[in-house]
Parts: sequence; C-alpha cells; structure tokens
Amino acid sequence: MCRTCGCEHASKTTLKLETDLLAKNDRLAEALRAKLEHDRIVALNLIGSPGAGKTTLLEATLNQLRDLRIAVIEGDQATDHDAQRIARTGRPVFQVNTGAGCHLDASMIEHGLSHVAPAARSLLMIENVGNLVCPAMFDLGERAKVVVMSTTEGDDKPLKYPHVFRAATALVLTKSDLLPHLDIDPAVIVANARRVQPALHVFPVSAKTGAGMAEWCGWIRSQLEAS
Repeated sequence: MCRTCGCEHASKTTLKLETDLLAKNDRLAEALRAKLEHDRIVALNLIGSPGAGKTTLLEATLNQLRDLRIAVIEGDQATDHDAQRIARTGRPVFQVNTGAGCHLDASMIEHGLSHVAPAARSLLMIENVGNLVCPAMFDLGERAKVVVMSTTEGDDKPLKYPHVFRAATALVLTKSDLLPHLDIDPAVIVANARRVQPALHVFPVSAKTGAGMAEWCGWIRSQLEAS
C-alpha cells in the first residue's frame, strides 16, 4: 500500500522496482563470482553494525596474515578514514562512499576491483557499510558473508536481525576482552545465532589482546586453500 495516497498500484510499482534492482545486482554478482572463482580469488564480505569493530578486526587480520596477498574494498557513507587505516598496513585498498546508501552493491565491487586489482590466488576483504539489514539482501559475488558482532551489542541481535545471520557463513564475536565487565553470556549469543543458522562458524576474538585471532585466521586460510 502506498504510504502517500493509499493506492495499491503505487505499492506494486515500488515492489517491481525493488525486484528489478535486486535481479540486476544478482546478475552482476554472479558474473563477478565466476571471475573471482576463475582467478581463485576468495572474497569475504564483512557485515556488522557501526562500532562492531569491523575495521579493527580487519587491521589485526591483515597484520596476522602477512604472508598472504590481500586487497581490501572499504564501504562507508562518507570519509576515507577506514581506507587510510587499512593503507597503513601496506595492502591495496579502495574506498567506496555510498552517500545516503546503506550498503554496497555488486556494481560498487566491480568498480573497486578495477582499482585494487587483486592477484590470482589471493584474498579480497570487503568491509560493508555499518548496517545489519540491507547488506544481507545484496549479493556482492563473495565467497561468504561474515557477520561481525561485538559482545557489547547484547545477545538478542541474531533474533532481531535474522536475515543477515541466516545468510552468513561465519560469525566473528569481537571485543571478547570486555566480557568480564559485561552482564552478557556469549554462549547465549552463539545459541541464538545458531537458532537462525545452525551451520554458522563462530569465532570469539579480541583484536586488542589477540585472543581467538589464530582460529579466525586459520578459517580464512582454509577458505583460500579450498579455492
């Protein structure tokens, strides 16, 4: 139903536009996926709320995986702050600013790939715009979606935002060093996440202390080895 005039026609028109937009994105994403798979490039799409620790996790990951060739595409509505942080690790990085947009799409990834030019048999890390809703709907041609969630966000996020958890292959539970100061049981977070996606790989980590980083980076290596 149209919010302005209440007519059913407007609602159907909006739905058709949204469907066409997603279909166009999915076609491009499949083409990107085929190209990446042909070149044995593993793309991981990091999705999480603002402040979940995506960029800090990414910095720590890049520093631990020094022996791997890794390119990065950064997504934010504005500024290149995160790209500057990643550039200091010495990895090729391209910043995508979406303006009012709340997610990256396949065309943005295609544009970013032309700038970072990842080598064959390498890793492409995509940090999506901070959001747990829209990024779940848009395929970027990635090997896997990874939800990055902070322990400070509470244990109900997987149940409140099920679509992104259902679409994910892995959950990285960040800021685990803060757990002694929080009234949160991480086991409840994991249980709720696996209610939505039973096959979810879960990695509790602290980028600050390094706890859990070996397991997370080991999983990334396994994805590259399987390509």
